Amino acid sequence: MLLDHLRIPDGFWAREDVRTAVRDRDIGTLFRLLGRHAGASQTRIGAVVGLEQGYVSRVIAGRKVTSIDVLERIADGCGMPDETRMSLGLAPRHQARHLTPGSPPGDMPNSRSWREDVRAATQLWEGDVNRRDMLRQSVFSSAGYTLPALRWFTAPTTQPVTQQGRRSVGQPDIDTIREMTSTYRRLDNQHGGGHARETLARYLNHEVTPLLIEGRYDPATGRKLLAAVAELTQLAGWQAYDTAEHGLAQRYLTHALDLARAADDAGLGAEILAAMSHQATYLGHNASGVDLARAARQTAQRAGLAVLTAEALVMEAHAHAAARDERACTTALHQAEQTLDRADRSNDPQWLGYFDEAYLSAKFGHCFHALGHYQQAERFTVRSLRMDERYIRGKAFNLALLASIHAHCGEPDRASAIGARALTLTSQLRSARAARYLRDLQTELTAHRRRPAVRHFINRVDATLGQRR
Repeated sequence: MLLDHLRIPDGFWAREDVRTAVRDRDIGTLFRLLGRHAGASQTRIGAVVGLEQGYVSRVIAGRKVTSIDVLERIADGCGMPDETRMSLGLAPRHQARHLTPGSPPGDMPNSRSWREDVRAATQLWEGDVNRRDMLRQSVFSSAGYTLPALRWFTAPTTQPVTQQGRRSVGQPDIDTIREMTSTYRRLDNQHGGGHARETLARYLNHEVTPLLIEGRYDPATGRKLLAAVAELTQLAGWQAYDTAEHGLAQRYLTHALDLARAADDAGLGAEILAAMSHQATYLGHNASGVDLARAARQTAQRAGLAVLTAEALVMEAHAHAAARDERACTTALHQAEQTLDRADRSNDPQWLGYFDEAYLSAKFGHCFHALGHYQQAERFTVRSLRMDERYIRGKAFNLALLASIHAHCGEPDRASAIGARALTLTSQLRSARAARYLRDLQTELTAHRRRPAVRHFINRVDATLGQRR
């Protein structure tokens, strides 16, 4: 996953001006030196460290970078050696090109205490609520998932999560967080990620942060608290993903994984890794999607949850399909079917309720659609529409997929009719993904716009989604 992003000349990190900039945390000077000696533009630097070019420009102009999270991304993206990382105030780590579960303890990447994980997460929530441009302008980087995934597999989880704060925290507080998570999850499915994303961030910042920072809890309660918070943080990341705030979504998901690690919740960790794979594949980072899905599968097997193993296999299959690797895709799909057939679902976590026969059929449909096998894709996608009607966004996705299949099969009128149903649902949603699927369908049908039904659908899409461009 982690590639050599910049052509940094030998001896660069040993230069006295570079060492001084790193020691002083003068990131603006470091970026200027990278531009001079590595031939890296501001856009290129931004791409490898996961920041917008405009933010890089302001850092070069003198804006200070103090967030450990951002400093880690800069160090990772630039491939800093361990000695340089330590001068920057970061723990050393060994570079890795792929996720490597089972690495020996001596190779632990940037092991952190649970308190550091909590502090980093609360800083994210506060920055999101205050709309700090560093967060809003962050961009997705597949390399940004390498460090948290490696940390998930190699960092210890034996630290006792206990604290002697001013405020007693007990099971009722944890139950409240879980109830709020269920409410926000329902709103997300019915109205899209944009409906309550900012409200959820405020809840994390104003209600959850005091429990974590000021709370008093024993180890058993502490782990339950972190697990509940990790689940809610993952949902916040999913909402940001749905609204196309991909850099922010990546931040939320990485912190959710760290919190799940601190809580020693392997099942939730597998679910978060699967969500990371989902996002990576959606954005075209197919190799990363495969790596993350495999990491999710190994974690699910460790947790003893067969249904989660099936989910991870489906995510892997989708990444293979997007990369046009038919053999690997069909192998993973077959394994997913077999695994799900053997699964005992009586002990499924509440957050896994969405993974049913309809959801599995939809993923099969997406895979065969990506591979160009439209007859098989249609069969599974039609089956996916026999779904729980509460998942409005999911139904919009599935209808758009079915319409796209008919468009590829030379049935533009039928595609337009089905697309109109998807558009009706999407008009009720605040979901950039749902809008994108309809825009893609609109593009696929453009060649047939002389047909009245197609022209009417294309015009409706423009009229309904025009303001969301």
